[in-house]
Amino acid sequence: GARQQLRASDFDEVTKDVLTIATSVYRCLIITETPFPDSLIVETKLAKHAWREASDMAGLTMQLTPSLVKMMTRRTSHVRGELKTKMRGLMASFFGFHASRSIVAIKANRDLAESLKEGASFVFKDWEMKSGIYKSDLIQSGINDMWFANRVDEGIVYARYFDPLPVKMLALVLTVMECCIDEWLTGVREDIKFTSVTYSPVYLVHLESLQRFEERTAAYKLLAKIRDNLLDVARLVFSVDHVHH
Repeated sequence: GARQQLRASDFDEVTKDVLTIATSVYRCLIITETPFPDSLIVETKLAKHAWREASDMAGLTMQLTPSLVKMMTRRTSHVRGELKTKMRGLMASFFGFHASRSIVAIKANRDLAESLKEGASFVFKDWEMKSGIYKSDLIQSGINDMWFANRVDEGIVYARYFDPLPVKMLALVLTVMECCIDEWLTGVREDIKFTSVTYSPVYLVHLESLQRFEERTAAYKLLAKIRDNLLDVARLVFSVDHVHH
């Protein structure tokens, strides 16, 4: 007969509870360890790891079946897409792109997108002067919105995966920012899918740049300080927003 698409509702209650935890853990592992897994083997390994963690947290030993693995690995592109949607919402106003059909606006958008891409100036706090590398406020806003906005967000619930803030996660955030800028390259925003095929190579470039920067400034531990600061501010913003009056 026809292959049935599996849903969480097809599993019993206990399995569902463990699957919910495992899926969150899986999402954390993807963004902090391998944002662009290059094979199903890698994804399956992460799914097994996530399932073990979730079973331990629930105090249960449960069989991991191929269909449960599939429920988790389906999330790989979801979590990247979610970050992209959040980042897109923040980005236009942050850099000053304007959704307009006027010739002037279209040219301004195009020029802005090109200059932000040039030498990856969008990673700087001041992208015109190219100062404050990896200190763009947009990086902070993206991290806050995606992982630290609510009590149930992964940065709060699964804090251990975010402390210290992983370099790979930072590289993923930069890659998403670049994809959002790419959407404006024609001057009119186009929807560009955040696919592994297109953006995995871009991610590797950002990761290498971050690692080079870390090596060059090792004496001052600059990247570690930047990452610590991103995490501290994200947690601070969360605690200020959730203080009980």
